[in-house]
Amino acid sequence: MADKRDYYEVLGVNKGATDDEIKKAYRKLARKYHPDLNKDNPEAAEKFKEIGEAYEILSDKDKRARYDQFGFAGVDPNYGAGQGGGFGGGFGFEDVDLGDIFGSFFGGGFGGGGSRTNRANAPRQGESIRRTVMLSFEEAAFGCEKEIEIERVEQCTECGGTGAEKGYTPETCSNCHGTGTVKQTQRTPFGAFSSTGPCPNCHGTGKIIKKPCKKCRGTGQERRSRKLSVKIPAGIDDGQSVALRGQGGAGVNGGPAGDVIVTVSIRPHPLFQRDGYDVWCEVPISYAQACLGDKLIVPTIDGKVEYTMPAGTQPGTVFRMRGKGIQAVNGRGRGDQFVKVTLEVPKNLSDHQKELLRKLEDSDTAQNHPQRKSFRDKMKDLFGKKD
Repeated sequence: MADKRDYYEVLGVNKGATDDEIKKAYRKLARKYHPDLNKDNPEAAEKFKEIGEAYEILSDKDKRARYDQFGFAGVDPNYGAGQGGGFGGGFGFEDVDLGDIFGSFFGGGFGGGGSRTNRANAPRQGESIRRTVMLSFEEAAFGCEKEIEIERVEQCTECGGTGAEKGYTPETCSNCHGTGTVKQTQRTPFGAFSSTGPCPNCHGTGKIIKKPCKKCRGTGQERRSRKLSVKIPAGIDDGQSVALRGQGGAGVNGGPAGDVIVTVSIRPHPLFQRDGYDVWCEVPISYAQACLGDKLIVPTIDGKVEYTMPAGTQPGTVFRMRGKGIQAVNGRGRGDQFVKVTLEVPKNLSDHQKELLRKLEDSDTAQNHPQRKSFRDKMKDLFGKKD
């Protein structure tokens, strides 16, 4: 655990970063180190995993608060295992029973000096796992199915989760009688102080395993790689997520399994841009097409369609094609497609072409250019003379 990097450092944000800043940093790094885009870089997968772990903690309000207060030990119960620590005989500061302390001073005014629930024996949900999948523009628009690979904690196949070798069963701890906690009272000049903490005999589990399972070393759990199929709904947008409930790490003490959260990252498209459920694209047109009108062949996510552009279309005009956008995730209708026409001015004209354009310009009338006429009138009003 000594080489574990600070989660804020991993994402490149400061400790006071907002949720949006954390999300933005994660998405940027996830794209940069995604294994699909770094097949020749063996270190990218580890980087990607480290980034996902940091985002899982810092994007969760409760986990982030515990991490800020206690560091890795606040979010990983196995962090620092076997390294000692705590305050005297395995009693951590967090295990001090304030009810007993105030009971010693004030006769049990705080909860009657009652004992705490043993955290080690309480059911706990398994870890949630985050992954990112890269989609094409079309895959996000129409939905698809992707396969992801995860590594999760599962029940040990050798001992069935008991932590003991086959033929043996865990025994109730005689020191704490299965509660997992013991109480210690210390008398001081200010009175008697009581504290509860994990039983040093069973390490808070309430059970003693005399013959630990060799495969899981008595933990009852092991890590395995799994491949999962993820159904991506049509219309999903960049940065949105799909949850696979109960597919994360196994729970502890009968707690539920965690989830797998799959976040979507969408590759840019060469023609389309997305705005919610609407699609935008630009179509270049010639001067003749703008003047005379034309039947344009317009690309859509469903394929090519024909659109009749009227004569006299101005550069920058936007046409709306209803129902040609992206399917809403909830299935209620589709967005629209907006087509912006841009005028492409020809280059390297021949002498003959230039002469034809000059004749056209000479024969043109002011009535054909209302904007130009309006501009000249404004110039006249401004400067008091004709252009």
